[in-house]
Amino acid sequence: MCQQNQIQAYYFLGIGGIGMSALARYFFARGYKCAGYDRTPSPVTKALESEGIAVTYDDNENALPEWATRPKSCLIVRTPAVPLDSRLTQWFEQQGFTILKRAEVLGDVTRQMRALCVAGTHGKTTTSTMLAHLLRQSSIGGNAFLGGISNNFQSNLLIDKSSSYVVVEADEYDRSFHHLTPYMSVVTAVDPDHLDIYGTAEAYREAFEHYTSLIQAALVIKKGLPITPRLGKGVKCYTYDSPYPGLPPEGEGEAKPADFYADNIRVSEGKIMFDFHTPNTTIPDLNLGAPVWVNIENSVAAMAMAWLNGVTKEELRLGIASFAGVWRRFNILINRPNLAYVDDYAHHPQEIASSIQSVRMLFPKRHTIGVFQPHLYTRTRDFADGFAQSLSALDELVLLPIYPAREKPIEGVSSEMLMGKVTCPVTLVEKVDMVAYLKEHINPEQPTALITIGAGDMDRLVPCLVESL
Repeated sequence: MCQQNQIQAYYFLGIGGIGMSALARYFFARGYKCAGYDRTPSPVTKALESEGIAVTYDDNENALPEWATRPKSCLIVRTPAVPLDSRLTQWFEQQGFTILKRAEVLGDVTRQMRALCVAGTHGKTTTSTMLAHLLRQSSIGGNAFLGGISNNFQSNLLIDKSSSYVVVEADEYDRSFHHLTPYMSVVTAVDPDHLDIYGTAEAYREAFEHYTSLIQAALVIKKGLPITPRLGKGVKCYTYDSPYPGLPPEGEGEAKPADFYADNIRVSEGKIMFDFHTPNTTIPDLNLGAPVWVNIENSVAAMAMAWLNGVTKEELRLGIASFAGVWRRFNILINRPNLAYVDDYAHHPQEIASSIQSVRMLFPKRHTIGVFQPHLYTRTRDFADGFAQSLSALDELVLLPIYPAREKPIEGVSSEMLMGKVTCPVTLVEKVDMVAYLKEHINPEQPTALITIGAGDMDRLVPCLVESL
C-alpha cells in the first residue's frame, strides 16, 4: 500500500460527481496531478477540463495518463456511483493501487482543520452553502466542500488559506459521514432515506446517533428530531427551529421556543423578512437573500453555527441578505406575470412537498405544473406512496422515467407504478421529449408556475427549457 507522503497524484473514479469534483479541485489547487473518469460529459466535467483537470469518458486503462499507472505515487478515489466491477476499478485493484472512498479522503482532509459539518436528510446543501457564505463574508473566513454549486462563488469548493475553518456537507449515504471528525455540526432532519443501504428507519436514525458521537465541540439540532444524540463530555447541544415548515397559516403565529429560532416573518413583493433569535440576543428585520420559505429554517441553522463561531450580528445581517442560493436548489429561472419557472433538486417526498408548498406560496393562484424525474429504483419503491401524496398537491404532473444512477432495474418498479397512485392529472413523457412537450402544453394565456424536480440528469435540459419558454 502506498504511503500518504508518497502521493503525488490523484485519479478520481466518478469525477463528475459534485463531491468528487470538489476534491479534485482541492488537490489540483494544492499542486497535485489530478484526472478522472466519468461515464458521460456534464457541465461539471466540462468545467473541470477548462480548469486543466483531464477527464476521460472511456472505462479503459489504455486511456489513463502515464502518471496514473504508478501504484506507489497515485491514489485512486472512488464513488459508489462507479460499480466495483467496472473495468477501471478492477484494473486498479489488480495493479495494487490504494483505492479509497471519497468520504475517507474528505475525512482526512477535514481533520486538518476545524470542520463545521451539516448533516441531515434535507437541507444539507443549502444550509452548508449558506454557512460557507456567512463565514466568507465575515472576518472569520473559511474553506468549504459543498454538495452543490454556490451561486455566489460559482463553485462547490472554496479555499481560504488564512482560515482554519472548513464547511463540509456530511453525506449519510453509505454511512459516509462516519469518516468525518466534526468540530461542530448541524443536524437538519432524519426522515428515513437510502433504505437500500440501511434497511430500516431505525438503522437510519441510529447512524445519525453514532454520527453525533464524533462531534468535538457543539451540536446544533432541529428541535424535535426523533434521535438521542450521543455527545461526548463537554460537547454542547443547541436546538433550532422556525415556525411552520410548510405554508404559513392564516394570520400570525408564534415560533416554537428553541435556542435559535425565527419569528415575525413577513412575505411581500418577493421578499421574506424575519427576526433571528439567539440564546441571548435578537437580530431584527433580516432580509432573506434567497427568498424561499424553506430557506428560513435553513438560514436559522446556518446563522446559529456562524454565530457560535464568532460571526457578528452585522456580518450575519449582510451575509444572509447577499446569499444568492445554490444551483438547482429552488432556482427561480423565469419570473414573468404569466409564467414562473423553478428548478429544484428535491428527490425525497418531504423535500418535494416543501418545494411545491413554496411555489404555491410565492406564486399563489397560478396553475402549478410539476415535472418529476424519480431518482433510483429502490427509492421509488420504498417511498412510492409518499411521492404520490406529495406530487398530488400539484395541479398537473409530468412524469419522466426513473433515473437509475448506480442501480439496475427492479421488476415492477417504474414511473408507471407512480402514475396509478397520483391523484392529480398526470402524463408520462420521455426525457428527450420534455422540452417540446412543455412548450406545446403550457397555455400562455393562463398564469402558470412550473417546477422541475429531481436529482437525476434532467438538469441538463434546464437551459434548453429556459430558452424554449
